[in-house]
Amino acid sequence: MQLLVSVRRAAEVGPALLGGADIIDAKESAFGALAPVDPERLEQIDERVPHSVAFSVALGDFASPEAAAAAIDALPLRRRQARVYVKLAPRGGDHGDVCEVLVAAVRGAACHSANPLVIAVHYADQSDDGRTADELCIAAALAGVHGLLVDTAIKDGRTLLDSWPESRLFDWVRRARSAGLFVGIAGSLGVAEVARVGSSGADVVGVRGAACAGGRSGLLEAARVDQIRRVLGGKAAGAANRNTAQRNRPPHVHS
Repeated sequence: MQLLVSVRRAAEVGPALLGGADIIDAKESAFGALAPVDPERLEQIDERVPHSVAFSVALGDFASPEAAAAAIDALPLRRRQARVYVKLAPRGGDHGDVCEVLVAAVRGAACHSANPLVIAVHYADQSDDGRTADELCIAAALAGVHGLLVDTAIKDGRTLLDSWPESRLFDWVRRARSAGLFVGIAGSLGVAEVARVGSSGADVVGVRGAACAGGRSGLLEAARVDQIRRVLGGKAAGAANRNTAQRNRPPHVHS
């Protein structure tokens, strides 16, 4: 399982890579689960992430297909050797609305020079049953979305596993992967929760608060990232990123 670490600014990229992150994710964690960083900071983060490292960008929630496409079109991203992902949560009154947002996002991504892959996000703490999550899985497959991420919208100390028990999460991961989708897990996961979801079969697990001193708005630390990386098994991709970070580490970035 790959490790995605969310950063708020360019100075956090070095510690994330030194700790063994496989994917660097840019988002403004102080304002919500998918709040985007401003364009200037996004450019700075993008420049700091090596071309060989996968990069992810949070875009936000969208009820309008036009707004989703415009947000992707405006991203100041460069094309890189590794994959680029854009994460968004479709909002709509019915299945058709969700599909329209996702189709627009996929089309917008295909026209962007960075050629990002679209990840649709489902908030586990905003649905009482599995119907909405399953409908998003179907819509994502129909729209040609690359993958799904389950997360939590409200960051109040509760985790994904407080909303979805492991049995439900693991079953959803299995169905999403059976549909040919790349699958991610996030949602205020600490080290203990990461250990519990490690056998879920998902492709990636995402963290922010667990990697920081003082919670999700605190300072990201390489040692905390390394602890999570070790829980996941310290795979080769993380080691390669640590080596890259050491070679490219600016003098003023400390872990």
